[in-house]
Amino acid sequence: MLDSIFSAALTSTELTFTNAILTIVISIALGGIISYTYMKTNPASYSQSFTLTMVLLPVIVAIIILLIGSNVARAFSLAGAFSIIRFRSAPGDPKDITFVLFTMASGLACGVGSFGYAVLFTLILCVLMFILNRTKFGVRTSLQKTLKVTIPEDLGYEEAFNEVFAKYNVGYELKKIRTTELGSLYELVYAVTIDEHTSQKELLDAIRCRNGNLDLSLTMNPTTTDY
Repeated sequence: MLDSIFSAALTSTELTFTNAILTIVISIALGGIISYTYMKTNPASYSQSFTLTMVLLPVIVAIIILLIGSNVARAFSLAGAFSIIRFRSAPGDPKDITFVLFTMASGLACGVGSFGYAVLFTLILCVLMFILNRTKFGVRTSLQKTLKVTIPEDLGYEEAFNEVFAKYNVGYELKKIRTTELGSLYELVYAVTIDEHTSQKELLDAIRCRNGNLDLSLTMNPTTTDY
């Protein structure tokens, strides 16, 4: 029985009204499931434009496949038409790119008529996404940050904050040293690893007591340019 369901793919490449409606409805449903999964597993970072895109993308891909069929000339014509479309955007998060490929695969499966397999792998992957999100798979228990501290010239920078870092169990590496205010002050740049349970306020207060309440900053999402 299951084999009959999953082998019920459209063998005809002819675009008919019934096939088009069935493909559109199933593609929208699968796109909605994928988009809902993305929203639930990324509650703090998703945007409306991206979630709407994931609903529409499977339909667009499926219709393109239906239009192409087995016609090689039509495939080259559509490829030429779509080659003039340029998407300019910042590089996305790897997870976002994965969901885009997910929706495209769902649309491709619907476009070739493999509705049973399209529903099957969509449900399996959505459940897998929920499980990985609930179990917090791959989540770091420590935070990588950049700490910039200004100290007076009479304070030895080599061991200025060793006791503070040891007290709060902070891993650190001194990345950069430079002088400011005509050489009267030093600016130190550390790459620090802070446990998620460590109070960042208490850590900064301890550093302020050591550096005479001079300027300091803690970058939450450091990049290589911060060094």
